[in-house]
Amino acid sequence: MLSDHAKIEVLARGFRHGSNGLTVKTTGFDGGSQDFLPAPIPSDWILEGTPKAQNKVVAISHDRTSYTVVWDCTAGHFNWHYRMDETLVVTSGQAFITDQKGEERRLGPGDVAFFPAGTSCTWRVLDRVRKVAFLRLTMPRPMGFCLRAWNKILGVVRLGGRSSLILAAAAWTSWNLSLKQMTID
Repeated sequence: MLSDHAKIEVLARGFRHGSNGLTVKTTGFDGGSQDFLPAPIPSDWILEGTPKAQNKVVAISHDRTSYTVVWDCTAGHFNWHYRMDETLVVTSGQAFITDQKGEERRLGPGDVAFFPAGTSCTWRVLDRVRKVAFLRLTMPRPMGFCLRAWNKILGVVRLGGRSSLILAAAAWTSWNLSLKQMTID
């Protein structure tokens, strides 16, 4: 069984370059408080106490639409409004989360929760809580469909590892050349 500190360290290290071409930048994050930056909770969100939050961004996707963050907070009671989809794993401590329907749930070590962008809830932290959060920007459904279709096309023609921008430029150039050919004929 890994200690809470070891769980964070393993998650923060990520994957190394492998034969499948996956490369993830690793960090020197060891979970110590010196690695965190202040992440103050807006004062108008605080309902009770003086919660002090801090975080450390440990990974950012290449397209900057997804982030992995380790977040830590001391005792307090506060509202939280989610601007991005967030999936979290509590690594230490506990928090009591009350949703918009008034239902309260306890989150403790090993618990996983998902909060869609645009939702709100109330956090009640008795002592301290630490989580690893996976944040993702949402996109309109039609745009997501187009992106999945584009990636499928690239996979079918086995160009998945090449830059989409280069492929789009090549397709545009080819299309322009075929238009010019049609006007000549």
